[in-house]
Amino acid sequence: MEIKQAHKKVEVVKSMYDSLSATHRKAMDAYINLLKLENYSKNTINTYRNWFILFLRCFPNHKPSSITKEEIMEMLVRFRNSKKWSATGQNQYISSIKFFFEKVLKRKREEYDFPRAEKPFQLPTVFAENEIIALFKACENIKHKAILMLAYSGGLRISELINLKIADVDSKRMVITLRQAKGKKDRQVMLSETLLEMLRKYILAQKENKPKIWLFEGLNGTQYSVRSIGKIMDKAKLKAGINKKGNIHALRHSFATHLLEGGTDIVIIKELLGHSSVITTAIYTHVSKKTISKVQSPLDKLGL
Repeated sequence: MEIKQAHKKVEVVKSMYDSLSATHRKAMDAYINLLKLENYSKNTINTYRNWFILFLRCFPNHKPSSITKEEIMEMLVRFRNSKKWSATGQNQYISSIKFFFEKVLKRKREEYDFPRAEKPFQLPTVFAENEIIALFKACENIKHKAILMLAYSGGLRISELINLKIADVDSKRMVITLRQAKGKKDRQVMLSETLLEMLRKYILAQKENKPKIWLFEGLNGTQYSVRSIGKIMDKAKLKAGINKKGNIHALRHSFATHLLEGGTDIVIIKELLGHSSVITTAIYTHVSKKTISKVQSPLDKLGL
């Protein structure tokens, strides 16, 4: 089912590409090639590609290099007024346009007088420790349990889970190496004793289908899919009776928050999460109960 959906998505993108004029396809090819040369991640390349195709389709009779700033501004205003788009989507769209004119065409830096949408401040979902335990207990499949335990024990992103190789788990030094993670940076996280025991049980349980390269493999030795991991989390939450919002990434938020509440220095947490700035990590101070629990609610003082 997932393979069919992946093929369908590829076919849609190909159809959109094929609908472009020869001039637009030439610009599109140059655009993709430069993104790859600049070593952008696969996800970023796909995102920018989709937005740039949309941009080109807005100007079917224009040579891409001839599109003026005024025309771009008019297009952005029309698009914003006619569609509901998120702050992230708006900013990605503008960034994809700027990449073409500034990087591909090598023009001077251009600022569009179009206010970038500010992302609404949203607190991350954090599971309580007893909810984490309930999630693990809800997984009868040992592979699924190992995936959730790994996500929580090291604060891994979902992309890091599927890209992790067997060779990256070092039981001698008790560390896990995450290679070329977000921002094209390597980093290491601790290898939990409990997790190591679980991973060994998981490997032994695979018998004839033992993973060869990736720690978690799908059919025919392929990487496990993002969609499959999402389903594991959804199923575990349902069985554990957890109604709180939050996907697999909430385990990463929980990892950071529980470390902070346990007294771990925020700078160390920043390094473990792979954040480029401690400002990003500081969001967990807003959800940590460490400070809040010290304050007594005035309701409790009424002696009701």
